[in-house]
Amino acid sequence: MTPTPPPTLLVPGMLCDADLWADADVPGTPVAITEPTITGMAREVLAAADGPFRLVGLSLGAIVGFEVLRLAPERVTAFCAISTNAGAPTPVQLDGWRAMSARTERGAFGDVVREILPAMFAEPGHDDRFLGMAHRTGPETFRAQLAAQATRRDASAPLAAATCPVLAVCGGADALCPVGFHRHIAETAPAGRLRVLPGAGHLLPIERPRVLAGVLREWLDEQPTTKRRASCPTS
Repeated sequence: MTPTPPPTLLVPGMLCDADLWADADVPGTPVAITEPTITGMAREVLAAADGPFRLVGLSLGAIVGFEVLRLAPERVTAFCAISTNAGAPTPVQLDGWRAMSARTERGAFGDVVREILPAMFAEPGHDDRFLGMAHRTGPETFRAQLAAQATRRDASAPLAAATCPVLAVCGGADALCPVGFHRHIAETAPAGRLRVLPGAGHLLPIERPRVLAGVLREWLDEQPTTKRRASCPTS
């Protein structure tokens, strides 16, 4: 009998929900993240599976993935970090998140979402998808996500200690998380790889769903059904 691979958990980014993955044909279980700390969100992910799992996270979802690696590295058999940043928050980011949270609390959630929108895509035509996800997420969860962002830490240590394969995927035209962020992830993880999708922006599952699905399926198919230390060159 062919061994069954561990489940794949799909963790979305800020203001995103399960619809993020609708067009990227990757079998997996979407996991909502709603706690106001990165550690709390990581525990939500860990509670979504009984044993080992493969983790695919985008943006905030990948930041939560770094924390999962810190808390329970033995549970993760493969980790794909998409459109993200493994660094600690900067003072500018912290100020910006506080301002967005305060404006949202005062009733300006719609305005804040509209201001975030241009950074989500490198090409036009996807605005309604993001706006729909954002408004389903809602202001309360958004403020919890902003609070969580402020609790994140530099992820270099858990990445350097990772014993699972790590794939960093990004868009070549991502205005929020440039290629250099992902090169750092791939070079820090012992079994790291880098894939860049030219001309694409931040929300790759919406902007490049078929290409991303192909990248993920090919990579996941390479992974063993049981955890071991892989040897994958950075590329």
